[in-house]
Amino acid sequence: MHMTLRWFGSSFDSVPLWKIRQIPGVEGVITTLYDIPAGEEWPREKIAAIKKEVEASGLKIMGIESVNIHDSIKIGSPDRDTYIKNYITTLDNLGAEGITMVCYNFMPVFDWTRTDLAKERYDGSTVLAYDQRTVDSIDPQVFFDTTTANAQGFVMPGWEPERLARVKDLFEAYKGVDEEKLFANLIYFLEAIRPVCEKWGIRMAIHPDDPAWPVFGLPRIITNKKNLLRLMKAVDAPFNGVTLCTGSLGTSLKNDLPDIIRSLGKRIHFAHLRNLQHFSPRVFEEAAHLSKDGTFDMYEIVKALYDIGFDGPARPDHGRMIWGEVAMPGYGLYDRALGAAYLNGLWEAIDKSAHAASPKK
Repeated sequence: MHMTLRWFGSSFDSVPLWKIRQIPGVEGVITTLYDIPAGEEWPREKIAAIKKEVEASGLKIMGIESVNIHDSIKIGSPDRDTYIKNYITTLDNLGAEGITMVCYNFMPVFDWTRTDLAKERYDGSTVLAYDQRTVDSIDPQVFFDTTTANAQGFVMPGWEPERLARVKDLFEAYKGVDEEKLFANLIYFLEAIRPVCEKWGIRMAIHPDDPAWPVFGLPRIITNKKNLLRLMKAVDAPFNGVTLCTGSLGTSLKNDLPDIIRSLGKRIHFAHLRNLQHFSPRVFEEAAHLSKDGTFDMYEIVKALYDIGFDGPARPDHGRMIWGEVAMPGYGLYDRALGAAYLNGLWEAIDKSAHAASPKK
């Protein structure tokens, strides 16, 4: 496991690279070109520039999160091949720069959904939270407007303002797109990009839907073990893999996270490790990474990754905003730094235990 932190670029992130460099055990960053809209090509010179900036800090780019997918691809619109061609060009440019892991998702309209960006916890920290009752009682446009207004001036990942300003048009465009059609459009996309991925050894790591059920009536297809394995079988090639996000799959209490990890095995290309505190089946909030602070057994999750021989990048995800830090909601430095240290400690403890249990030669 190679520990990383997500970094949105010097123009968008409140956390500078020199601070990330000082977190023990962190080897690199997962980044993106945040100012390029979904569907447009990523110029190689821009990729080279951010790579140079990261490496100058003593870190490495260990993956991209995300090269966002244009809605025409998800919907299956007549112009989708144009956007797929642009995506292929982007992958070609990333591969040429030696960047070979791409996290992406296939969620309609809303990339991820939370109903409170700064819910205060018992200790005074604030966290992202979700309450299905709020979603059920609010208009999608009002929801977008309210959420972006509470983002402290930051543009949140997957919530591109120029796209979501057309929420009503997007909902209209997705009419008629059910789970089966969305799944078929995902397969079409993966088969189209397969040659460029295999050319450069690029690993595509689909992020589970967050939360793991339909939101505002929109279909969700990457929600559980059955659907993940179905996707792996449908495009049965090493490039097609998964971002194992505990906080997304774990939104559903029906998902057994260690079992999902062991079932996917080597098809896990990337790991997001975070904890949630559940209050009822569809009411939860982010928690500190410690097992005792939330619902998940983080030791068993990390052990499952160890047992399958996971050797890809991982990162602590979300967590709490602590000590008055002002940053993109869910992406403060301090709690994620604590999370990285904790998760690295778990990995080392499991490794030591495994070696101690091995027969002496």
